[in-house]
Amino acid sequence: MLLAGRPAETDLSPAAWLADAVRAGRPGTVAALVPAGYPAYARLLHPAVRYEGDDDVDVRWDEVAAFNGRTAHRLMQWPGVTGSWDYVGEDDQPDLWNDTPAPGHLPAHVAVELAALLTGATTTPDRCFFGACDETGTDAPRLVLPSCELLLLAGPITLAAANMAPEPQEQSPALWWPADRAWCVATDPELMSTYVGGPVEVLDALLGSRLEVHPARPDDQVDYAADTVNPVAPRT
Repeated sequence: MLLAGRPAETDLSPAAWLADAVRAGRPGTVAALVPAGYPAYARLLHPAVRYEGDDDVDVRWDEVAAFNGRTAHRLMQWPGVTGSWDYVGEDDQPDLWNDTPAPGHLPAHVAVELAALLTGATTTPDRCFFGACDETGTDAPRLVLPSCELLLLAGPITLAAANMAPEPQEQSPALWWPADRAWCVATDPELMSTYVGGPVEVLDALLGSRLEVHPARPDDQVDYAADTVNPVAPRT
């Protein structure tokens, strides 16, 4: 069984440190996705999409918040900035966006930019590990984490932007880190944002990039209830 042209690893020992660390993190927090202990953390928001002819245009969450009279902040959640749970499903706001941010999937062009920022912060950019969701039933061993079970792949950092699902589906890696453990990236299958832990200078560069990024902490809540600034009626 190949994912992104790579066989699944049968030796899961390179991921043991990460599995132990996230199991020790409090459920529902950043530390249960990215190991605690990195000098800095950041939250990268997956963009919404607006259709303009044949082009897909990224739409930032702070634009959506302003459009709806809501408040953009580092713990904001999609129901909060849109003002309704209806926009987590099929509804859109065609004057601004047509597709919601992808849950559990970091768009490839965003992954390319993130990987470019992280490449210089590791001594092993050609030796990285990737955790991939897989529902094909392959008998390869799986990395069991609190939120999911993943196949483990190895390869260069460019695999961060590879599609880990059979076409026409699209699925980014759920986890990726270099062999020297200089940083770690996690995209939980249920979340519309990706979390990064790593050196302060690299996270500062990420915060200063064109991507929509906010500072994060290991104890930050990551689910929809994290947004207490933008109240939304309970989901029915």
